This record gives sequence, C-alpha cells and structure tokens, in this order.
Amino acid sequence: MPGPVKLSCRNLWKVYGPDPARFFVGSSEGPDALAQKMRAGGHMPAAIDAGFDVHVGETFVIMGLSGSGKSTVIRCLSRLIEPDHGQVLLDGEDLLAKSAQELIEIRRHKLGMVFQNFGLLPHLNVIENIAFPLRLQGLTSAQQRDRASHVIDLVGLKGREHSYPSQLSGGQQQRVGIARSLAVEPELWLLDEPFSALDPLIRRQMQDEFLRIQRVLKKSIVFITHDFMEALRIADRMAIMRDGRIVQIGTPEELILNPADDYVAQFTGEVPRIKILRAHQCAVAIANRPEGLPQVGPDDRMEGLLPKLAASPAGLDVVGQGGAYLGTVTATSLVETLGRIEGAGPVPVAHG
Repeated sequence: MPGPVKLSCRNLWKVYGPDPARFFVGSSEGPDALAQKMRAGGHMPAAIDAGFDVHVGETFVIMGLSGSGKSTVIRCLSRLIEPDHGQVLLDGEDLLAKSAQELIEIRRHKLGMVFQNFGLLPHLNVIENIAFPLRLQGLTSAQQRDRASHVIDLVGLKGREHSYPSQLSGGQQQRVGIARSLAVEPELWLLDEPFSALDPLIRRQMQDEFLRIQRVLKKSIVFITHDFMEALRIADRMAIMRDGRIVQIGTPEELILNPADDYVAQFTGEVPRIKILRAHQCAVAIANRPEGLPQVGPDDRMEGLLPKLAASPAGLDVVGQGGAYLGTVTATSLVETLGRIEGAGPVPVAHG
C-alpha cells in the first residue's frame, strides 16, 4: 500500500503571455477549451491543469518529449518558475501561498534539487561544494564537515574530498551535485534529467547509484526524464506528458500494458514486455505439481527470475503472504503470457 501523501500538485497551470490571470477569473471551461482560448488570445500554456500526488518514499517520474512541459512542472513545484494557477501542497501546506522568506527556508531545509547542469562552484573543492548549502543553513564548521563527509561516503566519492570540479569526470561531478542536494537532508527531492548529459555507461552507473541511495534513504522523489528505459528502472509510478497535459499516470506496468492512447502506446512500444512482467501475472494453478519447487514472490519481475526458471524446468511456485500458494510459473505459462500481451492488449497489472 502507498504511504501518506507527501506532495500534492493540484490543477497546476503555467501560462506565458501578457495577462494569464484573466483566464482564470470566473471561468467554467474545461482545461482543453481554456488552453485553446489562451492560445487564441496570444498566450502559451506550458503546463495545463497538471495534477498528481507523490507518496512518502515514492519515486514519481514525469516524462515526455522535449517541450512537453515536464521541466516546467518540476520548476513550478519549487517555485523556480511561478505558476499562474493551482496548488502545490507539501505536507498539506500550499507552497504557492508562502512568502519569499518562507520559501527560502523551505528550500534550505526541506527541498533538494538536482539538475542536468551540475552547477558546481569551480573555486571550491568537493567537500566545500557539498558543504555550501549547509553554510547557508547556519551550521557550524564541524557540523558541515560531518554531514558532508557522510554524504560523500554515500555517493562513493571518498578520497576525492579535496579535488576541484575540473579534476573530476562528468559522473563524479554529478555525484557531487547529488551529494550537495542530499546534504540538506531534504524531505522532497526534485531531479530534472540529472543523468541525461552523461555517457551511456556512466549514466547506467549513476542510475544504479541512485537506486542504491533510494533504498537506503527512501526519499520522496519527483524525477524528470525523457528516457522510458530510465523511467522503467527507477519509477514506482510515472506520468506521461504531452503538450503541457498529463496524459496518463500509473505504474510502468500499467502504462505499458494498458496505454491510455496511441501516444502512450508509441512511448512504450519498444519496451520488451519481459522487463515489466511480474510472477503472479504468469502463474497458473497446477493441482499435481511437484513438491519442493523454488518459491518466488508475486511481484518479482520475470526478467530477474529467468535463471531460476531455467534451473527449475518444472516451474517456480508463486507464494504470497503467509506462504499462500498463488500459482506456478512455467516456461509455457511465461510464453503464453508474453504472446497474449503482444497480441491482445490489456492484461491484469500489479498493484503491490
């Protein structure tokens, strides 16, 4: 079950033009009609009625093509860009109603932000770059060093504390950026395409590092990417955007197996279905199955279970809470499930 809601984004709009506020006064039009009216009036809606919740400990991914509005939304969440309408609730408090000073304190103590541009200060070494926001928080020098040293270990930069940005690789620089954002011990972590400027191998390593850190810290995260395979690796749930609108929200499985429209289907069409299939989706009841078959969990991904299935030709027993038998995955049931997905459309998806 999902945890309590940490962040709630409600009916969020960002509109560029001379007077966007006038469109929200006494308007009863739906979002699409209102957006069309804005465009006809010389305005450009970049985020249109965006709404979603992020639960405590959840990685919520927003993705879309360039210009879809995803970066606009994440910048509105932190008010780096001022929204024109809607609410952004952090622990139930509307960030859009906060004063400039209140917002500074929230950014210093509750929000961590990482962007594609690392933004390191070239005249400061690694530990000084990481400690910089802690200095702004007013921590003592000893407190700054202690906390900076902890996150240096966390991101795997031990031994490079006194190196300068020019002496680091791209992946190492991004680790410094991640460590700097984590040093403030944020309650909400916002990441805008943090790995997109990296080479493919380093990018994969940074994804692994991100997943490791998240397993340890269990942060509430909004993560922006245009890469569905990256989203598939890291997302608990995700939203797909198009032309400023959120088209569909769901788990990666839901979006791949039950796309809301052709746009989402095209986005997810190249993903091998084996990557998102879970054991319970491939299980069939076998009355006289052999005893002692290896046991797996209902939400275990089949891609990771292939070696076990190869070593156990009779199949794998899928068991739930209390060891309850839910079915058996066999090579035949796996192939049949894959064939059904490829040829028929919607199938049940995991919600565990």
